[in-house]
Amino acid sequence: MCPYRLVLEHVTSRWGVLVLIELLERPHRFSELRRAVGRVSEAGVSEKMLTQTLKTLERDGLVHRDAKPVIPPRVDYSLTGLGREAAEQVRTLALWTQERMADVEQARRTYDDARRAQDEGRRA
Repeated sequence: MCPYRLVLEHVTSRWGVLVLIELLERPHRFSELRRAVGRVSEAGVSEKMLTQTLKTLERDGLVHRDAKPVIPPRVDYSLTGLGREAAEQVRTLALWTQERMADVEQARRTYDDARRAQDEGRRA
């Protein structure tokens, strides 16, 4: 797979999108981020999946992990400059999707009605 396609996959993955958009607002601790992402998703994100997503985005240079040597341990996640650029682009697409959802739903109904009529025509 081309390297840029792999990064695109990371940024636009189910959890990647939500993590990037959430971190645009401010840095989060792991548990805060998990709750915030869970609020906008029908099914909450598992610890394992969030950890994996954060590590992938960190490796790609989009997320910064700041582990503070205190007791109990404190780890904050924030966006890098590159991550902020990506998150702004993803947020624009997410907002467009929200704004145009009624049009998408109408297109789906039109498509489904046409397919149904086509299938009925074949059976007749």
